[in-house]
Amino acid sequence: MILTELTSVQAAALPVTEFKAHLRMGTGFSDEGAEDGLLESLLRAALAAVEAWTGKVLLERDFRWVLAHWRGDDTMALPVAPVSGITAVKTVDLLDWESVVEPGKYRLEPDTHRPLIRATGTAFPSVPKGGKIVIEFDAGFGPAWSDIPADLGQAVLLLAGHYYDYRHEARPGEGVIPYGVSALIERWRSIRITGGRT
Repeated sequence: MILTELTSVQAAALPVTEFKAHLRMGTGFSDEGAEDGLLESLLRAALAAVEAWTGKVLLERDFRWVLAHWRGDDTMALPVAPVSGITAVKTVDLLDWESVVEPGKYRLEPDTHRPLIRATGTAFPSVPKGGKIVIEFDAGFGPAWSDIPADLGQAVLLLAGHYYDYRHEARPGEGVIPYGVSALIERWRSIRITGGRT
């Protein structure tokens, strides 16, 4: 399984101004924007960490998911949530010839925690021997920072603030989530007891 992000978060969608307020940075100075690049990179790192811990895509992006086989005959869980739409499903043979699966042969079952792709018939189309499946979809709570649930947005700001506070310290081996962040994201974490299968 390979999950690839086809589009990235635009700089304008990141809450740099809110992050400055969170850090209580001064305003009105001649070097006011001097740390904007650093703040943006810390926000991106915190966003990626919160998304990895929760399995949620916070800001809307396009993804491509490549699999060797279907994970169920007629239903399969998608790897991240929430998913707003499936843009393409293809089967690819050993020689990289693509066959587009007609949109009427599958449907998205949206869910905040575990979206599914379902076959509209009795089963998904067969995968050529040695081939693969390619699913392209849009995921995320929305394109703007205000679309993100407040607790997840606050978790990103807290974690980015933690990264800012400890940016000069090298502490190898410490990957512990700060308590305030873990408390905010706990209800959003997905527990999978079926190994990702439906």
